[in-house]
Amino acid sequence: MEENNLKSAIEAMIFASEKPITVDQIKKVLDTPDSQEINRIVVELRKEYEAQNRGIQLVEVAGGFRMITNSTFAPFLKKLFKNRYSEKLSRPALESLAIIAYKQPLTKAEIESLRNVNVDGVIKSLVDKNLIRICGRKKIPGRPFVFGTTREFLEHFGLNSLAELPKMEDFQVLAEKKNNENEIEPVNQIEAEANNEPGETA
Repeated sequence: MEENNLKSAIEAMIFASEKPITVDQIKKVLDTPDSQEINRIVVELRKEYEAQNRGIQLVEVAGGFRMITNSTFAPFLKKLFKNRYSEKLSRPALESLAIIAYKQPLTKAEIESLRNVNVDGVIKSLVDKNLIRICGRKKIPGRPFVFGTTREFLEHFGLNSLAELPKMEDFQVLAEKKNNENEIEPVNQIEAEANNEPGETA
C-alpha cells in the first residue's frame, strides 16, 4: 500500500473507532508487522492537525489513539449541545474515584475510613459505569475485594496512563494559593460594631 493510502487508512480507522485504537489493532487490520511505521504516521497526522489548527485533534489515550475536538472551540460546542443530557458523576462518586485512582488497589473499608461515610452505593455506581473494577482480594481476614481503575477510567479523563494523573503536590499548591487569596483579616469589636457586622468576642 502506498504511503498516502496507508496514512489515509490509519486516519479513517482512528476516526471510526468508538474507543482508542491501538497499534496492534491497526497492524492486524493492515496486515503489517511494522509498528514503527504506524507510530511515525500517527505522529505526522497529529502534527498536521496541530499545524492547520483543525477542529479536531489526534491524541494518545489509554494506550491507543483517538480523535477529539479541539478545546479551543469548546464554547461553540457547548452552545450546540446545550440541551443534550449528559450524566455527570456526583461529588461523592468523584471523591471516591479520586481516592481509588491515587491509592489503588484498596478495599471498600479503606475507602470508607478515608471518607468517613458508607460507600456501598458509590462503589456499585462506579463499577456499573466501568470506571473501577475488582482487581483481587486482600490477604487479610475475610479476604475483602480490592478495587482499581479501568481503561475506561483513563478514556473518560483523557489520560494515557495513571502516571499522567496530577501530582498530589499540585493540589497542595492550589489549596495554599486559594487560602491565601481568601485570607480574611480579623477586625476588633469596635470596628465590627461600627460597620454593623459581627466581630470577635473576647
